[in-house]
Amino acid sequence: MAALSDANRSTTTSEPGSGDQKAARLLMFVIVFIDLLGFGIVLPLLPAYADRYLDPLLGKDNHLTGLVLGLLMSSFSLMQFLFAPAWGRLSDRIGRRPVLLVGLAGSVVAYALFGIASDLPGDQAALALALLFASRAGAGIAGATISTAQAVIADCTPPEKRKLGMALIGAAFGIGFTFGPIMGFLALLMFPLQLGITGWLASTLSLLAFVLAMVRLPETRKPGGSPSSRKLFDGAAFAKVLRDPALGPVVLVSFLATLGFGGFESTLALLNKDVMGLIEKYNFLVFASIGLVLAFTNGAYRGLAKRVPEEKAMGLGIVLMGLGVALLALVVGMDRAEQSWGLKMAVLAPSLVLAVVGYALLTPSVQSLVSRRTDEHRQGEVLGVNQSCSALARILGPLAALSLYKLDPLLPFLLGGGVVFCMLPLMPSIRRGAQLVPHGATGEKTGAGHGGGT
Repeated sequence: MAALSDANRSTTTSEPGSGDQKAARLLMFVIVFIDLLGFGIVLPLLPAYADRYLDPLLGKDNHLTGLVLGLLMSSFSLMQFLFAPAWGRLSDRIGRRPVLLVGLAGSVVAYALFGIASDLPGDQAALALALLFASRAGAGIAGATISTAQAVIADCTPPEKRKLGMALIGAAFGIGFTFGPIMGFLALLMFPLQLGITGWLASTLSLLAFVLAMVRLPETRKPGGSPSSRKLFDGAAFAKVLRDPALGPVVLVSFLATLGFGGFESTLALLNKDVMGLIEKYNFLVFASIGLVLAFTNGAYRGLAKRVPEEKAMGLGIVLMGLGVALLALVVGMDRAEQSWGLKMAVLAPSLVLAVVGYALLTPSVQSLVSRRTDEHRQGEVLGVNQSCSALARILGPLAALSLYKLDPLLPFLLGGGVVFCMLPLMPSIRRGAQLVPHGATGEKTGAGHGGGT
């Protein structure tokens, strides 16, 4: 480990904009895209897993089904919660490249397990669920390196363009979230009895990304600093970030936004099935559309970011996302009033667009502020803490939302919208935080800086 650390300290990092740095940014796009493929595949398949594996074990209409589905979703995020700060801190110590390579190799194995589990018949439901949990947990550990991917973007991007770099990560998120459901749709269309083909395809793509990273990914960590003295699992460092007046409120917004979005995305498949009457293969297309909106919004954000400070984009994102999530409760109410399918869809479609556009405006703004308010030698660690808090929200969001949905489908959307609007009172303290950033940070300085607009 020490040899690796010394070797990376001596690595010469090129200036942002050089060929190596452009290659690194492109590879980060590919890595995040691969990571979100699996996430986009699993979400629309939740009703199918409930019918195939949970009903034989627990019985049809058992309220525990929602809890088990929530745990399946949350196993991925639990591992991200535990490992994102550790991966980020390790990348500060030994470099970004080895950490990302380990993560990609782990994704190859995790998606292969997913393929095996998804092809097991219903009479092997217990084994299938065990493998699915192992697959999602393994994918969470491997995917926790997304904080290291964000650190690579920070390494390769000057502070004044950090928003554009983080929007690239957001675009990869959206495109991965688009193609994951499309892969699931095509698999069900061509191989209706072989759900596992999606896992094998994702595993193959992860292998391709691993080989590409082995050949082309440069080391981007800037030499210097003293990260090697910090423990990999350091609760005190975690708490220090959350107590920082410049960082803590931003990370809290990230947590609440992901909590609301995690509950929204985990219950949408059930809403589509129960309220809209969509079968699984068309459910995939709804999720693909969400991914497209995410991707296009992040592309538009790159132009918006040149004129609008992060705080204003965050405020707009909160309002749009809160409205979109809350309006989904109206769709449930319309179904109870026996309104027509077309009328329900006329409310559902704009609700989804509002929620997704709002989230797409929030996330790169948060990541940019966190990165710009952090010392360049602690990028991996602090971005890892932010990613860990988001992962915790993705644990709690699906667990709460799916459990509430089984009680009353109105509840997760009403409460989810309320959680999102709770972020608005945090905005003044986030603006004030621009004045508190120490001079060692990479972007804003005390009394100045682009992010501290009124």
